[in-house]
Amino acid sequence: MASGTEIQPKQRFGRLIERADGRDFPYYDGEPVDVAGWKWGLIVLACVVGFSALIFYPATNDLQSLVPRILFPAIPLTVFIGFTGRYWKALFNRLTGVDYLNMVVFWLLNLVVTSGVGLIVMALFGANANPATNGLIDGGPLQIVAFYAGTGIQLFGEEIFTILPFLAVMYLLFTKAKLSRKTSVILAWLITAAWFGAAHLPTYGWNFAQAFLVIGAARLVLTLAYMRTKNILVSTGAHVLNDWTTFTIALVAAGAAA
Repeated sequence: MASGTEIQPKQRFGRLIERADGRDFPYYDGEPVDVAGWKWGLIVLACVVGFSALIFYPATNDLQSLVPRILFPAIPLTVFIGFTGRYWKALFNRLTGVDYLNMVVFWLLNLVVTSGVGLIVMALFGANANPATNGLIDGGPLQIVAFYAGTGIQLFGEEIFTILPFLAVMYLLFTKAKLSRKTSVILAWLITAAWFGAAHLPTYGWNFAQAFLVIGAARLVLTLAYMRTKNILVSTGAHVLNDWTTFTIALVAAGAAA
């Protein structure tokens, strides 16, 4: 364990939030490897670089978009693996039947939460549709396959874009600011939800209420999936279920209207 962290309270949340399996968040307390603050800074910067590749790469269709969608997670993961060596695998765990169930539970919970928040935001501030599927049906089967493959990779990238900063903030608050584990988790959870919402501002026409309240609420639920299981694959699974369902409904509606 990293020097100076032993005196910090490490009380866990109840079983409703954290499973009673003894699994803890990695890296924030020097386990399984110490990641210095400056390294976390570069990891977060790599997340920004990956996101920049995603939004600025000059792709004109979903086949071309596979390149930035792959770069989005690949850039920060490369830096992260470079700093953690063989311990990078602590970000992932082997999926169990309960993990698959958690994907479904958090997908449905996300649907309920975002639907409720979305109705309120739409009534008060208006809302913009996600343009991701615009014109997709006209591109034919190959473009549709590339779209689902690419968005699956991108959604994994969105989890990398959130969970690595979550662990970075938790490390800084617990190890450097000397806050308790619970306080560090809650603040990292809220800060990275705002970070994730801000990244979606261009997608939703710079509608701040929609990005920070609706998308931010979705992020809180998805990060809860990681907080419960300590497995980024679970939050990714819930995220894919959520967005692919939305995309599919939009495509079916577009096909019916054609």
